Amino acid sequence: MKFNNAIALLILAAVFCSMPALAVDKYVGGSPEITAYIAGVNEFSPGQDATITVILQNSGTNTAKFTNQGTLADDDLATTAKLVTAGLSSGTAPVVIKTDPQSLGDIRSPGKTTATFTAKITSDATLGEYTLPLLVQYKYLSNNLADQETSDTIQYHYTPVSQTIPLTIKIKPEVKIDVLNATTSNLVVGTEGYVNLTIKNIGYEDGKQATVKLLRSGTSAVIPTDNNVYIGAFPRNGVVTCLYKVAISADAQAQTYPIDVAVTYTNAEGDTVTSTTDTIGVPVGAKLGFTITSSPAVVTQGETSVVGVEYQNLGSITAHDAQARLSTVDPLSSTDSTAYLGDIPPGGKATAQYAITAASGAAPTTYALDTEVRYRDALDNSQISDTFKAPVVVKQPSSKGLQQYPAALTLIVLMLIGTGYYVLVMRKKR
Repeated sequence: MKFNNAIALLILAAVFCSMPALAVDKYVGGSPEITAYIAGVNEFSPGQDATITVILQNSGTNTAKFTNQGTLADDDLATTAKLVTAGLSSGTAPVVIKTDPQSLGDIRSPGKTTATFTAKITSDATLGEYTLPLLVQYKYLSNNLADQETSDTIQYHYTPVSQTIPLTIKIKPEVKIDVLNATTSNLVVGTEGYVNLTIKNIGYEDGKQATVKLLRSGTSAVIPTDNNVYIGAFPRNGVVTCLYKVAISADAQAQTYPIDVAVTYTNAEGDTVTSTTDTIGVPVGAKLGFTITSSPAVVTQGETSVVGVEYQNLGSITAHDAQARLSTVDPLSSTDSTAYLGDIPPGGKATAQYAITAASGAAPTTYALDTEVRYRDALDNSQISDTFKAPVVVKQPSSKGLQQYPAALTLIVLMLIGTGYYVLVMRKKR
């Protein structure tokens, strides 16, 4: 029994020893073949924010295939592009590339991968085709293992590759606007006025059914209230004039604020598109203000006096139908605290009459009374100025004796003279 078992084990061992080594296929020669193209639209407009999607494709092929070559397979193929990076640059094209070179990993053959780049087409880009250089860098296995015996150590040799692939983009025709002139009328803080624009089409497209739009630029203090002007045909090199009504924020300052202009039109393909916006500056004047230019009004203790207060327009626009109001405080009072001033041009003056009563116990001093002017702007909107001060002086009566009553004093003197004359006449008669 033991002898039979030993024979069986020897036979089994012989079988295993006589089995051939497991073989693998190996490839010889070849290298990666990288090509690239822009996926989707490659046509852009001046001033456009663009996303350029690039497809990188590896079409490398092996030159030969060996079978039953050892027991170890190649870790890499000669046609595999390893550690691929791709960087897009603008070259001489009117494009700003905002994305840095990208690492794309390995691209086997056949195989492809995608790289996406963010770009900005410059606003002055002209019609035509442009080339963007795509720099692709990688390495590949330049030796092969077909002729290496199976061993514990395998030697690899990689060759670096750097190649530039040209990619073509197109700048398409479009309406492009240039604001030749911008004039304003009655634009001051807190009011409404007009902006008049002269606009030229400097693009390569003849716009049809065009509308020129005036748009608020971010949080600008200039707010269009009438922002669309239909102009119809807007051919290349055409010039149009458009008038817009705008409002100025009440919390604005006297400075220049931005405002955007764009044109919506129908292009040659029948699509409705909007041009790139053109931003211009609009000057805004200070809020209309007034000051008192007359001497302080004077009232007497215990009396009612009609005083004149002169107002001057310090602004840059006319205050139409202006009315002044004076607010009295104790010990002063008034039953007639509003006065009509009429139209006051910039720098102009107008006088208001107020009846002011000073209490008999009013302290003889200067009182600063609040006053304001309500008016209408050029577009007939009601406006009101900031509150400012009007000085009013309270004085004491000039005397407390008979001089306070001059008529009575004259009568007494006449009576005394008459009495003396009567006495004198009567004495002569006696």
